[in-house]
Amino acid sequence: MRFVILLLLLVASTVPATARSSRSGDFDYLVLALSWSPTYCASPAGENDNSQCGPGRRFAFVVHGLWPQYTQGWPQDCATDERWVDERMIRSMMDIMPSKRLIIHEWKKHGTCAGVSQSAYFNAIRSLFAKVRIPARYLSPAADVITTPEQLVTDFVKTNRDLTSGMVSVQCGNSRDRARLSELRICLDKAGKFAACGPNENRSCRARTLVMPRVR
Repeated sequence: MRFVILLLLLVASTVPATARSSRSGDFDYLVLALSWSPTYCASPAGENDNSQCGPGRRFAFVVHGLWPQYTQGWPQDCATDERWVDERMIRSMMDIMPSKRLIIHEWKKHGTCAGVSQSAYFNAIRSLFAKVRIPARYLSPAADVITTPEQLVTDFVKTNRDLTSGMVSVQCGNSRDRARLSELRICLDKAGKFAACGPNENRSCRARTLVMPRVR
């Protein structure tokens, strides 16, 4: 009997946080996810995406989303009365989130769980993106940037006051040798201050060489 109780307790402790009910405003910290646009534009999905990758669309880092997170796992698709994203809101975000489909998706999946109105959520995205200082070498590189995950983090830490390496996660897929940067995730507390990341961000890029394709 004692063994059964201990087993139940162990199972309960390993259930992912996503199994909890998703209540808007119920989260522990935030992740601002920044995508490296040239990597996406070099992919099959990006080849036909004129809004982000068409002629003259010279994006470098763009916003993927702002994600409420539990310490382990995350809420998603919370109940809301604001199911639709107004066209004016979409247009206002296209300079930093250059995809109508992405803007709508991010609101429905993540924004609805932030505990704020739709307008407040997108205003927060713009404010937090403006808060992050992008190191000069990554603003609009004319040639591919060859670096390492560690150096990328170091560059951001040096450029952003109060940011430490434990507040940043680099995403590049599963390659251990050479990989393209897909995303940089920056963790923040509920007040929008840089904060330590949780276990969700532990699976960082392990590639020895990190490639950031040039802005075209």
